[in-house]
Amino acid sequence: MKIGFIGCGNMATAILKGILKSGEVAATDIIASAKSDKTREKIEKELGIKKADTNAQVVEFADVVFLAVKPQFLEGVLDEIKASVKADQIFISIAPGKTLQWFADKLGEKTKVIRTMPNTPAMVGEGVLLFEEKNSLLPEEREEIKKLFEALGIVIELPVHLMGIGGALTGCGPAFVDLIIEALGDAGVKYGVPRKQAYEMVSQMILGSAKLQLETGEHPGVLKDNVCSPAGTTICGVDALEHAGIRAGFIDAIDAVMNK
Repeated sequence: MKIGFIGCGNMATAILKGILKSGEVAATDIIASAKSDKTREKIEKELGIKKADTNAQVVEFADVVFLAVKPQFLEGVLDEIKASVKADQIFISIAPGKTLQWFADKLGEKTKVIRTMPNTPAMVGEGVLLFEEKNSLLPEEREEIKKLFEALGIVIELPVHLMGIGGALTGCGPAFVDLIIEALGDAGVKYGVPRKQAYEMVSQMILGSAKLQLETGEHPGVLKDNVCSPAGTTICGVDALEHAGIRAGFIDAIDAVMNK
């Protein structure tokens, strides 16, 4: 399988690094284009993949093409590559807000497209990769793409109407968690823990807590209660967070994302 990336921003780079780390595809079988010469040279040097001077070169090379440009630039990109599209080529869009019919109108009704929403932890094999249930791939093609993405994390299939909220939770969520890591790290520093160690402790604590919930399937409230002894220290901290409005704050953050 030869893979191409049109656009090589933060998300595309995260997917690229995840694919290379998984060993599913060799660097020599990956090509990418970017807006600037500097970015193209950087990805070629740092990742060992091929660089493309034009978007059309990516389409001419690849069996599977990631469309990783901002939504406002996507129409211009599709106009540029339309003449190079091959039969049975698969396009994976990570741009929100563009429907399958929109892609069919731009690239032709027979073009194979699947809409996805990955997140940056895909870089370390711990991503959440959302697949839109409705797509124009054959079942065996969808399974092949799913297998590729499973090397980057977990794949969750959602109906069209839930892709927006799914993307808000998993795509924006890492930034919210990073704020928690930074804040708890600052608290550790306040009480004398070296910053590097503080971040390491907090990050592993979050990773472990998330893994515990995933593997046990327990309700988060149950896991929280398991740590909160009567009249203990943890329940005092939980009380402080509730007074600070932590739950409403996170819901408000998702509301802000959805309203945007």
